[in-house]
Amino acid sequence: MNDIDIAGADLNLLKVFEALFEEGSASRAALRLNLTQSAVSAALGRLHELYSEQLFRRTGHGLAPTLLANQLKPVISEALAQVRHSLSMAAPASSAYSGRSVTIGMSDDFEIALGARLIAQVAQRAPQLRLIFRQTHSQIVADALLGRSMDLAITAGGVASRLLSRDLLGEGQYACVVDGSHHPAEQTFDLHWFVRHDHLLISAGGFIGIVDEALAEQGLKRRVGAATTHFAALPYLLTGSTAIATLPLHAAQAITAISHGLRLVACPLPLRRYPVELAWRNSASPDNAVLIVREAIRELVSAERYFVMD
Repeated sequence: MNDIDIAGADLNLLKVFEALFEEGSASRAALRLNLTQSAVSAALGRLHELYSEQLFRRTGHGLAPTLLANQLKPVISEALAQVRHSLSMAAPASSAYSGRSVTIGMSDDFEIALGARLIAQVAQRAPQLRLIFRQTHSQIVADALLGRSMDLAITAGGVASRLLSRDLLGEGQYACVVDGSHHPAEQTFDLHWFVRHDHLLISAGGFIGIVDEALAEQGLKRRVGAATTHFAALPYLLTGSTAIATLPLHAAQAITAISHGLRLVACPLPLRRYPVELAWRNSASPDNAVLIVREAIRELVSAERYFVMD
């Protein structure tokens, strides 16, 4: 790649690069930037000239980044973040975050429990700031944060990287959710009941979960009739079923609060607690938008007491 004279470079092209990378489509990037598609296509050509190499290739599904584009993405995102941070420092509070977004990685149990209230809290503090929730899990979250596809992440089990900062939000615990028409309140919810009925497993692999591990320690097994990789479908899968689902307490509370007929039941099987952490990239000059969302998460978790703090 040839040396680039920044004095002759149009830095607005970096915004086009970011939109193209994240949207994967010139038409969607144009909508996002409030430009015509032809203007975005022209900017894409200028980007290729600027870096003396192709950054995106057309596929049957849109635009795919090249290896160079993947290498440039975190650098360009960091540069744009710093520019936006400098503007937010001087802009009036009412309009400082127009067009801005903060991406939060979390699994859907956290999104179910925290999402709506977090949107409301951030809307009060930064009315024009957009939140983007992105599905993640503890095995990939560090790379996603460092690669700048996420600004913040809430994880079960925590993250380990010297390049990331972490804040312990508390410890998660588990509960069971059942259809109350098949499991009335007067029923005895003991371990015998627990292993006697079919279970709905929530697991990435679909075969083994924390419940199976805990039962195995007592020489017991359960019957799993079906498995799913996420929590959002539980109200539909459990309604009318005799099955039992064991899931994080925060998600169980949120699901039973809005699902007619589903009941929350204390889990008769002792299950270990797990740390719930908020993670973000280390930065000498943190983005005000990220700071606002970070503080909103802390206050929300503290006020709602979603997690145990000993």
